[in-house]
Amino acid sequence: MRAVLASLPVELCGLGDVPPMPEVVEDGDTFEANALKKALSYAEQSGLWTLADDSGLEVDALGGAPGVHSARYSGTGDDLANNRKLIAALAGVSETERTARFVCCLALVGMGKVLATARGTIEGRIIDEPRGQNGFGYDPHFYVPELQTTTAELTPDHKNRISHRGIALLSIIPKIQLLLESEH
Repeated sequence: MRAVLASLPVELCGLGDVPPMPEVVEDGDTFEANALKKALSYAEQSGLWTLADDSGLEVDALGGAPGVHSARYSGTGDDLANNRKLIAALAGVSETERTARFVCCLALVGMGKVLATARGTIEGRIIDEPRGQNGFGYDPHFYVPELQTTTAELTPDHKNRISHRGIALLSIIPKIQLLLESEH
């Protein structure tokens, strides 16, 4: 997030830069709901504009699962266990039916209200054999046909430009710039 938002004329800080706050329980039914819940809670606790995201993987053959449960799909929160469960769930599903997307939803909250939101997606399909060392989570199994690569094979800079999170962040930048201009 910091790399993509670095062009904004603001001081960016993360949760590690502010006094400790209770972790927000992500129990929403949608990525949007979870991003908004986190942003509202952390903005209220910190008194600062807060940008929060929620993201995950939606696999069509699995009815959109793992969805909002992506990080804890296996029940352990472990990337390898999550990937093993995903590949097992897709056993017998043909390559053409393994369509999927990464989704990222952002919410910017300040002064007790929602200031901006954004959503980004990247389409691909799930492959059985992991490829690549970059990224995390489902990246080694998420193949992007147009690029003929998995997202784990992309450089961080390339991934920032085309990933679900990168797309969402790039689309919220103009909204933040307008908010900053209206403050002056």
